[in-house]
Amino acid sequence: MTERSTKTLLILGGTGLVGSNLIEEALANPLVGRVIAPTRRPLVISDRLLNPLVDFDQLPADAPWWQADAVLCALGTTRSQAGSRARFRRVDHDYVLQAATYARQAGTPVFVFNSSMGANPDSRSFYLRTKGQTEKDLEALGFSSVTHVRPSLLDGGARPDFRLAESIGLWLARRLEPLIPPRYQAVLTRDVAATMLAAALKPEPGTTVIESDSIERHTP
Repeated sequence: MTERSTKTLLILGGTGLVGSNLIEEALANPLVGRVIAPTRRPLVISDRLLNPLVDFDQLPADAPWWQADAVLCALGTTRSQAGSRARFRRVDHDYVLQAATYARQAGTPVFVFNSSMGANPDSRSFYLRTKGQTEKDLEALGFSSVTHVRPSLLDGGARPDFRLAESIGLWLARRLEPLIPPRYQAVLTRDVAATMLAAALKPEPGTTVIESDSIERHTP
């Protein structure tokens, strides 16, 4: 990795809960000099944030902003939002892999991926199988450091899109937390973002997996 006094970070999925927390955490960190966050819709711009507007179905392969010190990826959707398995896989696997490929070709050495607890390329669950296959395919791209962060149920406050099953799960998780093993407890999105940022700023060689119970919790 090129040594710099501050780092340039490329954040994918910047309009989502984890992604927006990532941008906030990164811009507040003195070790980060610049944040690049390509999105479909514009973000609130700051003097250290570059926000290219892109179509993820037609990402620009030769954009100079693919070159960074690390990619932090929080791209993702749900089956209900996507409308079909094929569309879900396109977002959670294909978009991620295409962006990762362009970043790697540009020389970016580090990739941090917001995955899911239980991710497994051989899982019977389509969701967990897709996450596991994405992890596996990311590892094959040749990054010097890949980190998979695998949170349990995400707790990030109100979403712009209402998710009934998630809302019910969070309601139960908050009330039953003392009875739930740490690995299965809901985790704050800002804690996931902080964990991802730490992994990007101090990357470990090879592949690292951070399970949900290893994500440092903070008081909401």
